Amino acid sequence: MAGKNNALQKPVTVSPELENVIGKGPLTRAQVTSKVWEYIKKHDLQKPTDKRVIVPDDKLGSVIGKEEISMFKMTAAVSKHLS
Repeated sequence: MAGKNNALQKPVTVSPELENVIGKGPLTRAQVTSKVWEYIKKHDLQKPTDKRVIVPDDKLGSVIGKEEISMFKMTAAVSKHLS
């Protein structure tokens, strides 16, 4: 039963800014994370010298901020756009 209450599997609503990046919700948190990474890889937004660092473009920057951000902090920044 515990698996059914897993927060990663619960559909969430995404903000308009995040919707701009990953498309319409509702999506699970796991899907949101996956789609954000798809976007990062598709648009080559990882720092070449350190793949753990994300260099946001304007679209992703409206969600996580314009500054370079570590992939660990990015998840927290994205979660502010979920409800």
